[in-house]
Amino acid sequence: MGKVYETIDDKLRQWVEAQKMFIVATAPLSGDGLINCSPKGMDTFRILGPTTVAYLDLTGSGIETIAHLKENGRIIIMFMAFEGGPKIVRFHGKGVVYEKGSDDFARQAQHFPDLPGARAVIQIEVNRIADSCGFSVPLYDYVSDRDILVDFSRNLGEEKLQYYRENKNSRSLDGLRGYEGK
Repeated sequence: MGKVYETIDDKLRQWVEAQKMFIVATAPLSGDGLINCSPKGMDTFRILGPTTVAYLDLTGSGIETIAHLKENGRIIIMFMAFEGGPKIVRFHGKGVVYEKGSDDFARQAQHFPDLPGARAVIQIEVNRIADSCGFSVPLYDYVSDRDILVDFSRNLGEEKLQYYRENKNSRSLDGLRGYEGK
């Protein structure tokens, strides 16, 4: 029933770009470490090439994805159709972190809107692209993006956001190194 793709073709690109939410999952190498699964939204996902994708990572309460990527690079991105025909798409790959303040971040951030609270761009070289049916995914109507995270970051301002990242995002729940940028 599912299909494996060699690359992200135009039809798949259009479908992905129409989705309003995606989920990111990572895990540390330690079998005792916590697996992370994090929903993402807003206009923060981009397809950069036939097997390259990226998303803009915003400052939040945790740093698990960045910490896991720094440790081992493994990541999966999942999209689900909440409107229209049922479908799930997964991008498995190796991710790298471009933290705010680096030249790589500045280059990659040009692909995204200038959102308050941006702390990194996560770029993934995709080594497996697959879809599946999604028959059990419920139908939902999209109303709008939430402004809470953007408003939180805007209200803090860049100086306080940097302090927040240094104090709340420097280590993962498992003690792995997290955000190190400026």
